[in-house]
Amino acid sequence: MTNNDETPQESAPQLDLDAYLARTGWTGERRADAATLRSLHRAHMYGIPFENLDTIGGSAPSLALPDLEAKMVRGGRGGYCYEHNTLLAAVLEAFGFGVTRLAARVALGARGAIRPRTHMLLLVDVPGEPHPYVADVGFGSAGGLLEAVPLVADTEFRDATRRHRLVHEPHHGPLELWVLQAYEDDAWTDQYAFTLEPYEAPDFEVINWHIATNPRSPFSHLLFITRTTPDARLALTGHHLVETGSDGSRKERELSGHDEIARVLTADFGISVPDGMTL
Repeated sequence: MTNNDETPQESAPQLDLDAYLARTGWTGERRADAATLRSLHRAHMYGIPFENLDTIGGSAPSLALPDLEAKMVRGGRGGYCYEHNTLLAAVLEAFGFGVTRLAARVALGARGAIRPRTHMLLLVDVPGEPHPYVADVGFGSAGGLLEAVPLVADTEFRDATRRHRLVHEPHHGPLELWVLQAYEDDAWTDQYAFTLEPYEAPDFEVINWHIATNPRSPFSHLLFITRTTPDARLALTGHHLVETGSDGSRKERELSGHDEIARVLTADFGISVPDGMTL
């Protein structure tokens, strides 16, 4: 018998973990430890591209798990930070990790300006480990993490082919400010700054809508597409394509228009361009 004042509880959507692991190519024993976290993170980075085709089309992409699976796991697409990290959070929770969603201010290219907290990342509790880990498969920059790293200050981490560290910086607030830095061009460069205040799904729904639809947001009018492999990184910004090899070699060219962009996205980035989309 149901009390008329009670609202029926909807069951949480179930993740098709087998389909996700097939998409990323990850194999191994499904257990919650540091090695598994690092390898899942790296497989996701190599397996699913970063892209913002939906926001160029004028809409905020859905962050509902079934929609993310339809798009990124089965649909031959990628996504941007909220999509990538929402999907990875569900995967990690299915493996038995504890996950807290966080929001960061992007510092890269800010030139001292204070930006709003618009980037999503994850804090992951790993059983048996003395510190939680920072995981983030949705930062499209070359300075993004390839593997999750422990939340430890002033320690250099070589995550796959990249170098990172976390440092504290002063700020006006009661919580410690953590800054992710990447070693690029012979210097440590701030990527983004965050505190450990938890953010919830409705927070990211608001941030996602703002970034996708605000005409002042670059994501609403400029293509940002990246694909990372063990051997190279491809990046398309607008019509400008850059391929950077693991040895530091660099090739650049301008794509001529919609048809060439669509061909490159399909052939080189592994992205299925939606029918009728103009690039």
